[in-house]
Amino acid sequence: MRSQMKMRATPQELAIVKDAINKEKIPRVQKRYRILYMFLSGKTGKEIANIMGVTAITVSNIHRAYKAEGLSGIQDKSIPGRPPRLIPEQREKLKQTVLHKNPADVDFPNRQHWTAQLIGAYVEREFGYHYSIRGITRMLEHMGIVFIRPNYVLANTEGV
Repeated sequence: MRSQMKMRATPQELAIVKDAINKEKIPRVQKRYRILYMFLSGKTGKEIANIMGVTAITVSNIHRAYKAEGLSGIQDKSIPGRPPRLIPEQREKLKQTVLHKNPADVDFPNRQHWTAQLIGAYVEREFGYHYSIRGITRMLEHMGIVFIRPNYVLANTEGV
């Protein structure tokens, strides 16, 4: 016969965690809150691990983070990643150039429209950094510029 579950938190603490579960939009953080709620409600780490599809160590780590830092200890941490190669002034110059000038205006003769490849050539020439096509489009997205590939439509030749 199963023994009675041992509550590890006050009803107020449980209510706070329950509220956090309901407000959280990120699924993996919400899952951590659910794990914490079950643990504080008295379920064992092994029971929670089986229910939630995690290891008992994960359950223990979530509880340890909660004890050390509260609910903020369970949230996703900022992962900075690699810093951008272009400094803010260079990015701003690039943005202004792409938005307000044609390629021909910056010594790319016979070119009227910017392409990712052309922007990459401009960045390499002006700033000395080589970017892949995907790197250029990603950088443009971060700068708030949506890169759109042109669609070519054949003109209606009937009646001409």
